[in-house]
Amino acid sequence: MAKIIVVTSGKGGVGKTTSSASFGSGLALRGFKTVIIDFDVGLRNLDLIMGCERRVVYDLINVVNQEATLNQALIKDKHCDNLFVLPASQTRDKDALSEEGVERVLKDLSAMDFEYIICDSPAGIEHGAVMALTFADEAIIVTNPEVSSVRDSDRILGIIQAKSRRALNGKEPVKEHLLITRYVPKRVEAGEMLSHTDVQEILRIPLVGIIPESESVLHASNSGNPAIHIEGTEVSEAYKDVVSRFLGEEVPLRFTDYEKPGFLQRIFGGK
Repeated sequence: MAKIIVVTSGKGGVGKTTSSASFGSGLALRGFKTVIIDFDVGLRNLDLIMGCERRVVYDLINVVNQEATLNQALIKDKHCDNLFVLPASQTRDKDALSEEGVERVLKDLSAMDFEYIICDSPAGIEHGAVMALTFADEAIIVTNPEVSSVRDSDRILGIIQAKSRRALNGKEPVKEHLLITRYVPKRVEAGEMLSHTDVQEILRIPLVGIIPESESVLHASNSGNPAIHIEGTEVSEAYKDVVSRFLGEEVPLRFTDYEKPGFLQRIFGGK
């Protein structure tokens, strides 16, 4: 039985799709058959980040409406043999997503022996976002360390607890994980940004990882290459840590401390 994981946020622009791409890629690199579904109907960009935009022929709405099969719509990732992408439609409205259709797609994917189904949710609480979280077994809440982003994430937690199938059916609740992105220890030290402990104290859910702010994320997105594949970068290592923690491994928390430049660094151009 596939495990369904929604990657969601209350606010746009926090790195949710970037995280979906790297998290799904990380699971596939660990040997799990994984599919990432883009639920952002009308504004799709997962295919761009995954570098498969030119191969999109059919999309999620075509499959929901039974205009195409999953085998026709699924795109095999160019980096991982056991990773697939199901893109969103750019031309349909989010209301084209029906609960019955989405449920059928998820059941069919499970029958195809996928072990993880990653649902890349649009930001906020509109129809597409609710469809993405309805059937979730687990949720990764992506937030930036700023008050407005954390507040919106708190709102999303309430939606998950109220509207997921697990909540409505009285089952064990959706397991929640906190992922903090665009973290800058120097700004935390200066009091310009919330610390990861501040964010945890507000949201009260387990921390699965911290992704440092880095230009390599933008470069990776522009080149259609999930950030986890940019070897030798802190961002790549951070996403690998996220996957390890998600799988239950004990991994020390990294990229949280600001190391002040030494005297010689300050003199000779250190920041």
